[in-house]
Amino acid sequence: MRVLGIETSCDETGVAIYDSKYGLLSHTLYSQVAMHAEYGGVVPELASRDHVRKILPLIEQTLKEADCQLSHIDGIAYTAGPGLIGALLVGASVGRSIAYALGIPAIATHHMEGHLLAPMLSDPKPQWPFLALLVSGGHTQLLEVKAMGDYQLLGESMDDAVGEAFDKTAKMMGLPYPGGPELAKLAEKGDAKRFVFPRPMTNRPGLEFSFSGLKTFSLNTFNKHKGADDEQLKADVAYAFQKAVVDVLIIKSKRALEQTGMKRLVVAGGVGANVALREALSELMQSIDGEVFYPEFEFCTDNGAMIAYAGCQRLMSGQTCALEIKVRPRWPLEELLS
Repeated sequence: MRVLGIETSCDETGVAIYDSKYGLLSHTLYSQVAMHAEYGGVVPELASRDHVRKILPLIEQTLKEADCQLSHIDGIAYTAGPGLIGALLVGASVGRSIAYALGIPAIATHHMEGHLLAPMLSDPKPQWPFLALLVSGGHTQLLEVKAMGDYQLLGESMDDAVGEAFDKTAKMMGLPYPGGPELAKLAEKGDAKRFVFPRPMTNRPGLEFSFSGLKTFSLNTFNKHKGADDEQLKADVAYAFQKAVVDVLIIKSKRALEQTGMKRLVVAGGVGANVALREALSELMQSIDGEVFYPEFEFCTDNGAMIAYAGCQRLMSGQTCALEIKVRPRWPLEELLS
């Protein structure tokens, strides 16, 4: 089965073609980062309008790169949630309309399931079951994954997701948008001995996360020590913040592995590209003789390839969606049916 995947949940327009026999044939991505940088964050209305401008040219480009025509497509997968409602509606409307015009099935795809399955685009692929750590701008979750669609939420963030905490902490220190990658880069120059930040919610049982207080602690530390060398101060705060976040994720992941008895860990979402996190998780899994799987760096952030893959698996199982164009800005992953 050959599936066209469309991703428009936030500020990146992604299109891809996945073939169940030959794998990923092509994928294209347009990022709106430069446009939103002027405002220091995503402006939903501008994001929606830019998706409208870019989506059809990207579909044409993706088909051309795959040496494929629309008549060769067997199904359409589009992101239906969670995300920004206006942005979601662009991809859903275009995807469902193309499917209707071609007389082929369409599937409304869950954005986080796309991230969860992104490591399946590479080799070696993780085998079921596994523990999943989803770390993105909007989600921080630990899930027990027994099979596709069989997801049990073990713990999640009670406030800011880890990606949000990175971006907001960076913004408070005056780093350019998007702040998360900038903060991680700056942390490499930080003094590891200067500050030690708290590890929220690690002194109590459970698998829940909280990063809002750590963000505030970082701001207070930065303001308290402002002086002659603010650039080094930024690097030192960035290091301490990142180290605290990574330690929390490691501690909680280790608890979840012990609780479930799993020896396989899948890490997905934009923060999954963080080098410090990858190094720490690799050490953790080596210590328990386990395996850790990541998407390729280009598939950590939002992209059409993960939607095309996830949609292809569901379409091959016989699932389709009705003609109604419906999106869900809030959509718990555990509500999905296998």
